[in-house]
Amino acid sequence: MTRGVGMAQVRITPWSEGDLALLRRLNAPEVRAHTGGSETDEQVLSRHERYVQFAGTGKGCMFTVVLPDGTKVGSVGYWDREWRGEQVYEMGWAVLPEHQGRGLATAAVRAVAAAARDRRTRRWAHAYPSVGNPASNAVCRKAGFTLLGEVDFEYPPGKLMHSNDWCLDLTTPERT
Repeated sequence: MTRGVGMAQVRITPWSEGDLALLRRLNAPEVRAHTGGSETDEQVLSRHERYVQFAGTGKGCMFTVVLPDGTKVGSVGYWDREWRGEQVYEMGWAVLPEHQGRGLATAAVRAVAAAARDRRTRRWAHAYPSVGNPASNAVCRKAGFTLLGEVDFEYPPGKLMHSNDWCLDLTTPERT
């Protein structure tokens, strides 16, 4: 699936065994600054295995963010979550620092929202970027999410993060 925002063009492809090097690059402190910091290599390997196995579970999917020339520049995905008594999708993304600020994350989030929308299994998708992460909050706004307010959100597990709760109605057509 290929999507564009302004001049930004990306394709999303399901996460595969060959994407471990990308995940290690996305584990950089500047990428993980708003999501609990860098993980150990053991945690990265575990995350990679979850991402690879995810597609076959029916509970969501992780994707790589790919430029038209084939360069892999990030990750994006959606997964099942219970939120306030309702089954929703949670969405998350990361883009390598040298590719940030070009609309790639917004294009990737729109593409993954379309993939989640096509499944027709959940009405709502949520994203919970830190209130101190203006870039990810801008991605939510540009991708058509509605800000519901601030929440204390557990991420990483065992740690509360002060986040914004953004919501996207998957039953309505995509806004362009």
